[in-house]
Amino acid sequence: MNLSRTLATTRRVLRQLSHDPRTIALLLFVPCALLVLLYYVFDASPRSFDGIGSSLLGIFPLVTMFLVTSIATLRERTSGTLERLLSMPLGKGDLIIGYALAFGLLAVVQAALATGLAVWALDLDIAGSPWLLLLVALLDALLGTALGLFVSAFAASEFQAVQFMPAVIFPQILLCGLFAPRDTMQPVLEAVSDVLPMSYAVDGMNEVLRNTSVTGDFVRDAVVVAGCALLVLSLGAATLHRRTS
Repeated sequence: MNLSRTLATTRRVLRQLSHDPRTIALLLFVPCALLVLLYYVFDASPRSFDGIGSSLLGIFPLVTMFLVTSIATLRERTSGTLERLLSMPLGKGDLIIGYALAFGLLAVVQAALATGLAVWALDLDIAGSPWLLLLVALLDALLGTALGLFVSAFAASEFQAVQFMPAVIFPQILLCGLFAPRDTMQPVLEAVSDVLPMSYAVDGMNEVLRNTSVTGDFVRDAVVVAGCALLVLSLGAATLHRRTS
């Protein structure tokens, strides 16, 4: 992997995104708008917002980054851009890390906006540090980026990329503990939830909600989410081919 080539890829992706204001709005402002909407849904029950709002801070970044990354990468695959880039002295690692850095920078902004809004504007009541919420939100956004890069290899159109959401994202939302504690689920579903990364993202957010200090469970949850992101990025690099099928 060559640092200058990786950074060149990052700059190119960011330059392309800067000319797409709708994508920027989806990434940065839609999660904030949904948090505000949720806040007023639970207007009569602020404590309910605390529980669900902290969990959704771990879900929204993953979902939006997955959607945008999968479609953006697919466009480059189907247009032949990736094929042309890989015909140059550009390694797969340079390309995949360049993409991850570009979307990761946007993920930092997205996570900071959503976390800041929830804690300081919407009065999300947490026992721990807001910086820990931001850390988990950022890891979730990076995981969403990695998943988007990976699944784009298996879609032939943008419509097909969107179709991966019900298969990849929706089951995780249902089983992550947002609607019911995972230990109260049917044993098979609990076992499935134990291997889904979003479960650990929500658990990490709940650890910050309930505990004033960093716990061992929080460290475990953060490491699992980060490890899953790195694993999926590696799988995403393996799906890059020098010829577009």
